[in-house]
Amino acid sequence: MGLRTVAYYLIVMSVAALFLMFIYYSDFQKINYTSVPNIRNNDGIKTVAPKETIRIATHVKTPENVKAVYMTSYVAGDIARRKELVGLIEETELNSVVIDVKDFTGYIAFPIENSFLQKIGSFKNVIPNAQDFVDDLHERGIYVIGRIVAFQDPILAAKRQDLAVLVSKDSDEVWKDFKGQSWLDPGSIDVWEYLSVLGKETYKVGFDEINYDYVRFPSDGNMKDIYYPYSEGRVLTEVIKEFMAFLDKEFEGTGAVTSVDFFGMTTTNFNDLNIGQKLEDALLYFDFVAPMVYPSHYPRNFIGLANPAEKPYEVVKYSMDRAVSRASTTRYKLRPWLQDFNLGADYTPQRVREQIQAVYDAGLTSWMLWNASNRYTTEALKTE
Repeated sequence: MGLRTVAYYLIVMSVAALFLMFIYYSDFQKINYTSVPNIRNNDGIKTVAPKETIRIATHVKTPENVKAVYMTSYVAGDIARRKELVGLIEETELNSVVIDVKDFTGYIAFPIENSFLQKIGSFKNVIPNAQDFVDDLHERGIYVIGRIVAFQDPILAAKRQDLAVLVSKDSDEVWKDFKGQSWLDPGSIDVWEYLSVLGKETYKVGFDEINYDYVRFPSDGNMKDIYYPYSEGRVLTEVIKEFMAFLDKEFEGTGAVTSVDFFGMTTTNFNDLNIGQKLEDALLYFDFVAPMVYPSHYPRNFIGLANPAEKPYEVVKYSMDRAVSRASTTRYKLRPWLQDFNLGADYTPQRVREQIQAVYDAGLTSWMLWNASNRYTTEALKTE
């Protein structure tokens, strides 16, 4: 064999080898397997194990008429209790659920892989496999709303006293309300960033909507001995408005739907109730605004009613009529929280249903039911 023939043969073999390597590498990439040389099947033959699948969160489109109930993180983590509540949603007109992501304790209900949150926040694995639970709800066609308590946060206030509401300017003692809960200063940009990151990470988990509660200054405590390191001397409505505008910008382009809970009387009062909440401001920056129009929370003689809790239709109808008149073209952003708990009166199926009817009679189509223990009046709900 001449040198020219040998050279030709070597070139052909090299090209063939490169081709086979290319085919092998391509198939390897398609299969996405990683070799595990010590794993053998029952026949003693070496096998390969698949790499861990990267989960991509799914989302459910916002129902035209949201009909939701509230679920605490602890109920969400209790298989039997959450199964009961999911069953209620599937068997009735309900189509949505609001689940605590961060409640009044300040704890985040499940671990989130985000270095910023891990550094500044506190996690509890209250909802094991939270992502799987959200996926299951989506498979059932249920819209999932993640609730985040904003400025009431004992955990972060203890960790970062520089962000907390204090007793006085000259003291580092953290202020507490009558329930013993401590608060964060709504004017702190560090707090804004924390709440924003938590909301965006919650959306990545699969929650369809991010709902912020306690977007306000405290009200139920010793208001004489209280100091705001970042908000002192400022107009409260301006502070809250700036926070809401910040969130609006932060969520821009994420695809997440956002909502905020407001006091019920923000629908009828034009002042800020001394907590910084103004209905028109919230409508500017959130996809939905949820006034908490619980009749038991209104003062005696509201609209001439000796005990508003006994007149749920009248209270909700009047409140939402006022809200609609102020919302004008954004009326369908209004989605009130309704009372399904006994306070001021026994909330029978009739009283719960009267509130729902009042919402419809005010020209609105969406509502949410609140019960802190998550025990809802089934008879008040229409069955599918």
